[in-house]
Amino acid sequence: MNTRVFILFALLMLSGCGDGTSSGKSETEGSWKKLPDEITPINELPSIFQEGLTPEQKADLLKKIMPTGDDNLTPEERFLKLRQDADAGDAEAQNALGALFYSGEAISKDATGKVMDYDLEAAAGWFYRAAEQGHPGAQFNLGLLYAEGQGVPQDAAKAVEWFTKAAEQGNVDAQNNLGVMNLVGEGVPKDVNKAVEWFEKAAAQGNEDAKENLKAIRAARN
Repeated sequence: MNTRVFILFALLMLSGCGDGTSSGKSETEGSWKKLPDEITPINELPSIFQEGLTPEQKADLLKKIMPTGDDNLTPEERFLKLRQDADAGDAEAQNALGALFYSGEAISKDATGKVMDYDLEAAAGWFYRAAEQGHPGAQFNLGLLYAEGQGVPQDAAKAVEWFTKAAEQGNVDAQNNLGVMNLVGEGVPKDVNKAVEWFEKAAAQGNEDAKENLKAIRAARN
């Protein structure tokens, strides 16, 4: 049974990542997303994405995964604008900036000036700002950080709290995660009926993980 969905919702980074549809990316048997080991400047692609691509293909892919817009800005200028928008309180920019710090595409330095591979605390801070404004993707992301203890103390109850806020707005991955947490009693009392309710909400939106989870529950009841 799939137990977590790890995809980060960076609406200004990737096209087609709506809050009401599943990304289709998940890990099974309790495994989680592994953070990158390399430092990736904001105007470059992580090495894993570059393998086998021509320079033209790399340029086209970089254009697709960077914050989009017909603004004639360089990637660096676009990142600075994203930071300005986030500082000004734009929730989508805050969520996207959090994803950049999480993935290591936004470079941070520690107190000694050493470049960090990624900055989970900064990511959590930006997700929190957006989540407080009601951004469902950021609420999901923050819930995921609490579930894993990444950038914040591990706290299953807080993970449930933020997943619930996102799920109630239709975030399908949060709905599936809540189903799992209710099913196993993580952060909430074990409640199979409530788990089924959340799985059914996610399955109704086409989430394949939730559909499989429902099948497993129904098979166990027969």
